[in-house]
Amino acid sequence: MYGLRTESCFDAAHFLTDYHGKCENLHGHRWRVVAYLRQKELQKEGTCKDMVVDFGGFKKALRDLTEELDHSFVVEEGSLSDKTLACLHEEGFTLSIMPFRTTAENLARYFCQRLEEQGFNVSHVEVYETPNNCAIYYNDEA
Repeated sequence: MYGLRTESCFDAAHFLTDYHGKCENLHGHRWRVVAYLRQKELQKEGTCKDMVVDFGGFKKALRDLTEELDHSFVVEEGSLSDKTLACLHEEGFTLSIMPFRTTAENLARYFCQRLEEQGFNVSHVEVYETPNNCAIYYNDEA
């Protein structure tokens, strides 16, 4: 069994809806995303012969995904009123609207699924909110 690992970071704000504690308030993180690939066999032909995948492509794919969220306000769809969203847009804030509660667990699943859509055989993704705390999404299909 072979594997690759790469990571990327982004800075973004969020808050947790229906949460009773500090995280119900708007706050930010330097999110660290670590993605792992898993593959039984190395490629047999072409420029990627004897590789899992081209590291450059894997790194770029994850960096492009984190760049989409960098310096944005990651918002759960439906958690803010249309009026609030309009005001934030009017003030020039960059919003990243997500169809899920913006927990580290859901973000780990999000990054895993987005990489899978690009053809990467992702085994799991870790999303760190702090240097010592991360959520992990395991892809049972890998």
